Amino acid sequence: SKEMQELQKQWHCMMQSIHSNSNVVAFMDSRVGQYLDDHPFVALSLLMFIVVSAIPVAFFLIFVITTAVMACIGAIVMEGVVIAVGGMVLLCVLCGLGALSLGVSGVLSVSYIVLSTLVNYWYASRDHIRKEVVNGSLPQKSPSVLDLSANDGKKE
Repeated sequence: SKEMQELQKQWHCMMQSIHSNSNVVAFMDSRVGQYLDDHPFVALSLLMFIVVSAIPVAFFLIFVITTAVMACIGAIVMEGVVIAVGGMVLLCVLCGLGALSLGVSGVLSVSYIVLSTLVNYWYASRDHIRKEVVNGSLPQKSPSVLDLSANDGKKE
């Protein structure tokens, strides 16, 4: 009995501190507070709804926060994977272009050497023929039959 009276005193003190709170006083003076004070069953139902719905709302908020964090981490990981794949593709393309440029420069070098050798040979043979013409030692054409007959007539 003594413990019950002590518990009632503590309950009464707690209720007095709640009712003396300025926020509670302002709410109880509002229209909603007056309505809930006049209809205790609605107030209890609303209180029970708020208490019971707090758990699913908390789980939903935890789910939303976890999903957002995982999406950020996933985006970072995905971005890293995309950058790594892009880097590998770029490396392969650059290696292919390097091999292609080596091949093209090899073909162009061989073509340059062959063409310069042909041009040098052509100019060298022309210079050789010019020198023979200047020296008078140009090889004569083989005499034809008509030329032989003409030469025979002159000798006689």
